[in-house]
Parts: sequence; structure tokens; C-alpha cells
Amino acid sequence: MSAPERIPPRSVTTAELLAKGELTVRGRIREASNAVLYCSVAYEGREASCVYKPIAGERPLWDFPDGNLAQREVAAYEVSEATGWGLVPTTVLRDGPYGEGMCQLWIEAAAESELLALIDAEEPEAGWKAIGFAEVAEGKTALLVHADDERLRRLAVLDAVINNADRKGGHLLPADEGRLYGIDHGVTFNAENKLRTLLWGWAGEPLTPEAVDVLQGLREALGAGGGLAARLAELITAVELGATRARVDALLESGKHPEPSGEWPAIPWPPV
Repeated sequence: MSAPERIPPRSVTTAELLAKGELTVRGRIREASNAVLYCSVAYEGREASCVYKPIAGERPLWDFPDGNLAQREVAAYEVSEATGWGLVPTTVLRDGPYGEGMCQLWIEAAAESELLALIDAEEPEAGWKAIGFAEVAEGKTALLVHADDERLRRLAVLDAVINNADRKGGHLLPADEGRLYGIDHGVTFNAENKLRTLLWGWAGEPLTPEAVDVLQGLREALGAGGGLAARLAELITAVELGATRARVDALLESGKHPEPSGEWPAIPWPPV
């Protein structure tokens, strides 16, 4: 008699791990303005580190009165996944020790060359894009620049779609294997133009063919009956969803990276 066939154990996805695993709080990230808890999560033999942001720990924001920041973080992840670029760590909405909140895979930042810099010059060197001048001492300014990096350029497109009001340098996480992630997407998807970012280096420049293809895919996914539209409808308001569609349409119509509107501070403070 032959031995029974051994069925390999089922592989637990990262989303399942975060959504169903047992959350154990290990500490608090005190630099954050809202409650941000560093946790471990375990499920069916798999473990990982993660960030848990309970809704109960959010500070109310006058210009984001609808819904909560946790849902916006999950919505940003959903859009990132729809692009195929994988720019946001796996993020889910779940119950936890302090109630419902956002749970996101922890990313260990890898050491790599700088993505942002301050230089004593009027123009950036090759391989860099100018953001603007910043006061570094009384009466002294320096040029703030970011790397002319394809990963940052993709993130700039994502931010334009989700209307990110807070793209700081500290929200950029280079990871292993050349990956780059963006985090902290609580203040996104406002129906009004709130884009505030350090990634203005491509402002007014033509979108890459890749970005155009991605935006066309997003337009379809956000349309009536689209899977992305259905997921976002559970996370943001109908007005905000409509505004997201309009931003994608506007990007495709212009064929260019957006420029500062002048109606809202263009660069977050502090920038890092």
C-alpha cells in the first residue's frame, strides 16, 4: 500500500496574516501625531511585524471630517495595488486591542543613497530634480532637491491620484531588492485639491508612457462595476470617489504631472 499523499500546508498571504492574526502590541511610535502602535502579528505559523493605528487614537481634522484616517490608508493601498506598482505596504482594516483600525506590514528601511538633499546651488546636478528653496539659517537658503528616480516618479503619480496632502521625506521607505514604499496616507482622497508633496520635480512634465497605461487601467477599474470602485466605496465617500475619478481623467487629459495650484501650501511642513 502506498503512503497517503502529503498535502503541503496552505500558504498564508500577508493580507490574511494582518487581517486574521493575533495582534500583540510591542510599543508605541511616539513621534507620530496620532496613536501608532508597533505590533507583532501571528497566524497559522506565520509571524510578522506591523503597525496598528486604532481609529480611537486619531485626532479629528477639520478638513477631513468624513470617515476616518484608517480607511483612507487602506484606500491608498487599494489604489497602489491597482496600479501594479506595489508602492504601499500591505494594509488592512481590522479590529484590534484598541478597537477597529488600520494594520500595515512593517517595512525595515534599507540603507541606500539619499533620495532628498539640500544643496548650496541655484540648479540641481544631473540625477536630481529641484523642489524649491528652503531657509536653513537666518538670511541663508539652500535648494531642496529629490532624486530623479523612477520609483519616486511613480509615487508622484500615485499621490496625484489619491490627492496626498502630506508626502514628507520621512514617509519614503527604501527597502531590500531596490523596492521603495510610501507610508502614512491618512490625509488623502479629499474632494478638494490638497496635493502637498516633496515630489514636485516633474511638475508640468509629460507623464511617462507607463504612467499613462496605469492611469488608463485605473480609469477602467474606477468605472461603474469596476472592482476598485467597489472596494473604495466601502472606505471613502461617494463624493471623494467621484473626485478620484475626476483626478485620473484630468491627468490623462493633460498628459502631464500636476503643478502646484497656489490654493494650498505646496510643500508639507516639516518637510521631513
